[in-house]
Amino acid sequence: MMKFLGSRLARVLGHSRQRGYWPFILALLWSAASAVPATAQSSDVRYRGGKAQLDQGHYAAALRELEPLAQPAARFVRAADAAYLSAIAASRLKQWPEAEQLLNLLRTEYPTYPNLPDALFLQGQVSFEQEDYDTALKTLAQLPAGKLGPEREAMKASYLPRINNRTTWQRLLRRYPNDATVAQAYAEHLVAGGAYTEADRPQLDELITKFGLDRARYTPRDRVIVTKKNSYNVAVLLPFELNDPSWQTQRKNQFVTDLYAGLRLAQDSLQRAGRPIQLFAYDTGTDTLTLKQVLAQPELAGMDLLIGPVYKSGARLLARYARDHQIVCVNPLSQDASLVLDNPWHYLFAPSTTTQGRIAAQFALNAFGAGRPGILLHEDTKDNAAFANAYKAAYEAQGGKISLLRRFNPEVDESLGTAFAGLDFANTSHVVVVSDNRRIGPYTLNQWQQPAAARLPLLCPGSWLDNPRLDVGQLSTPNLYFMHPKYYNDQAPGFRRFRQLYLQRQRLPPSLFASQGFEMMLYFGTALFQYGPAFQTSLASAPLVPGAIFDGQSYVGGAHDNQVVPIVKLTNLELQVLR
Repeated sequence: MMKFLGSRLARVLGHSRQRGYWPFILALLWSAASAVPATAQSSDVRYRGGKAQLDQGHYAAALRELEPLAQPAARFVRAADAAYLSAIAASRLKQWPEAEQLLNLLRTEYPTYPNLPDALFLQGQVSFEQEDYDTALKTLAQLPAGKLGPEREAMKASYLPRINNRTTWQRLLRRYPNDATVAQAYAEHLVAGGAYTEADRPQLDELITKFGLDRARYTPRDRVIVTKKNSYNVAVLLPFELNDPSWQTQRKNQFVTDLYAGLRLAQDSLQRAGRPIQLFAYDTGTDTLTLKQVLAQPELAGMDLLIGPVYKSGARLLARYARDHQIVCVNPLSQDASLVLDNPWHYLFAPSTTTQGRIAAQFALNAFGAGRPGILLHEDTKDNAAFANAYKAAYEAQGGKISLLRRFNPEVDESLGTAFAGLDFANTSHVVVVSDNRRIGPYTLNQWQQPAAARLPLLCPGSWLDNPRLDVGQLSTPNLYFMHPKYYNDQAPGFRRFRQLYLQRQRLPPSLFASQGFEMMLYFGTALFQYGPAFQTSLASAPLVPGAIFDGQSYVGGAHDNQVVPIVKLTNLELQVLR
């Protein structure tokens, strides 16, 4: 363009004095001066538009706008940012090869990009998704010291268990001999995944010694040949407290009675389906001493499945018993992921708070985009802190950013005021508030009366839907989303049939605990008949099973807590499941 204008100017200037062409010359000069800025301006507009599309979750549109700007030929001043954002959009679309090409372009053409650690982290995920484990580990190893260290190890721990090929494992162990996460994942693959043979003993022993692994946990016991049976025995260990008939104790323990009633009703349903199960109830009391006495009874070691207990101290005790005797144990109510950590014989029926945080973060990325950061406020408890940490790690691992993480005490007004003070609603994609305390829902929604927050998405616990301090109008706010692991449709045929059967037997409508007991026994009772009592490997590869009452159960990938976490919102007085 400039060469063309220069030649025209040369010809014109030769005759300008005789013919008075100065106005024309000035017009050409203005055109030349404005040609390049106009192009830069249009590129900038396109870049901002692409970012907006990414922020809104329109990933295909974002990719169309941003990818051309990432090319060196575009000569765009923010080409490196465009390449990184394009790679994020491609990964959201699960277009892994395209994302890899864009990240390679970024690293080759823009090696001084200040956000290169984030790009390396994303490229590690892209390689893992394509089962290119060597490249993934090599790329993650290039992260600078002190950058995304916990997130990197969490990503490796998440993807490595997908490897089933022995040759791949051995290659990784040779190439990364000092990687503790690789070593532990392989030890888990051998012992918990059922791949162990006697020939693996020397190598496994070497890994245990070198990386300080728990020898009791990673030493394989003699294998028991498991065959399917015509009927199964299930021990139910709950604090019935039958030695205290007072109404206070009975009222306090109503949830235990309801839970057991649901188990019994599921037992009847399985019996009618030709799957007989015998339930043996044991009263564990409220202290570990009583539970230890129960565990000392010899017949317990011959059970095919253990259910219980409900208190944490007892749960850890029963988990050790289950591991030592190689009997699957299911905790009916706990959401504590640490209970099932490194124990292939222990399951949670519910999603752990860690899983809830991870899945909620995935939903937020898809629904609200990653163009602007999120804000996360949580009650100062262990479970809520576990949720918050898992949410932040998962959200940022996928390219998002949590700009503010605050904890609060719901009973202290000053703590609440500090947590909610100075929130930058204008530059935030969404806010997460995590607390089941009944003060928090009304307090939070009062904050949402501010104009700046009125249209900002808010993600909160499903327990708010049962808060009598909140009315339907508040709960129907358009941008209010609920994380609801206990969601079920009370108008669905499955629940209506269950309710009818429960009323016939108990003369009372079923509580949530009765529903949980029914669903748990139905799911794990069916698993016993399908796979036998050592069903861990089968559950790890089994697809999601729709629930008779709840949304479903899934322990895919070797998870030991339920991976189904519904996200719902209230629309036209009805709950709509979004995930």
